[in-house]
Amino acid sequence: MSWIYLLLAGGLEIAFTTAIRYTDGFTKPWPTALVLALATISFYCVAKSTATIPLGTAYAVWGGLGAVGTVVIGALYFGEPVTFWRMAFLVLLIASIGGLKLVTD
Repeated sequence: MSWIYLLLAGGLEIAFTTAIRYTDGFTKPWPTALVLALATISFYCVAKSTATIPLGTAYAVWGGLGAVGTVVIGALYFGEPVTFWRMAFLVLLIASIGGLKLVTD
């Protein structure tokens, strides 16, 4: 169940970091409230995941999933650049996340 919480936390991180784009520097109340709500739920889920997943692993996977997802959303929906080096390091990050999953009981 902890890994489900962690995957959910990663998905919510992608959602709240993407929603930051619409806050206009946290001056728009509804997008700001959405960011805060999604971030709160994401933090709750990552905290729940640490019941059986080591804190360092949970944090690295959570941050990595958020980073990978946010880069993909940025490229697909906001026209952010897709360069060789960005993708190479993204693949390296994904491999690192997978490695952490493999070495964690």
